[in-house]
Amino acid sequence: MSIANRRPVPVLLLATGFLALWLILAAFPFMWTLWGSFKVEGDFFSKADWANSIYGTLTTAETGGSFTGDGYHGAWIKEEFWRAALNTAIVCVCVVTVSLTCGTLGGYALARSGYRYAFWFLFFALIFRAMPPITLVSGYLLPFFEWNLWGHLYTTIIVLVAINQPFTLWMLHAFFKNIPQDLDESAMVDGCTRFQAFRHVIIPVMWPGVITTGLFSFLLAYNDFAVTTMLLSKENQTMIPKIASFLGTTQTKGNVMFAVAAVVSVTAPLFVMIMFFQRQIVSGLTAGAVKG
Repeated sequence: MSIANRRPVPVLLLATGFLALWLILAAFPFMWTLWGSFKVEGDFFSKADWANSIYGTLTTAETGGSFTGDGYHGAWIKEEFWRAALNTAIVCVCVVTVSLTCGTLGGYALARSGYRYAFWFLFFALIFRAMPPITLVSGYLLPFFEWNLWGHLYTTIIVLVAINQPFTLWMLHAFFKNIPQDLDESAMVDGCTRFQAFRHVIIPVMWPGVITTGLFSFLLAYNDFAVTTMLLSKENQTMIPKIASFLGTTQTKGNVMFAVAAVVSVTAPLFVMIMFFQRQIVSGLTAGAVKG
């Protein structure tokens, strides 16, 4: 190690300690929820002794073991949480597919356009994206009720795409702007049409950017609560509104352990997905921040 790269031991220990503390604080809520999802409500939310949530005193008394899968069984089987998971998968796949298709074509066209309208188009798209989603949803409610479209998955897909499209346009436009236009021109000189140059030359170069944008679009649809709650009927709920229904209302009693198990079920796939795509996310974000 060169002298320039050496770090004082106190600084290194301080940085390591800070990183360890940050990781513990960031991971603790999920790990605690994961642990509690295998307990009964009396243990996990014990007011008499917080240690019950660790040792599972009531869990052992009620189920015969320190851990139980009743929360997962109740959520996924009794309350049919699998239907909400299937609805979420349909919504996410459709939103990502439509958003990326339109965003990729539109972002490329705007990035290569020499007309001033491209700037104003992106400007108004940014204003549209900055508006709270709840204000946009309220505008859709009347026609959806008038045309008997409320409560279906495709109505939610339409609204989520409308909300998400300005973001994908801006993000993909930035990626395309950082790709030299000489690549397009060289491909067309070699006999490619504009679309062939886009498909065979430009897309492979900016594939990390497409993946990064697709992941953000997926997270918007996956984690959405306001839009899906207002536009979907009880039979077509996605996972996030379904979790809220487990908590009950003033008229109906809920089961909080079903909600805890469902929260773990919703969060765990996100960890796996981010770990799997972390290299593409980093390279995509870096590509969008560096001039080509």
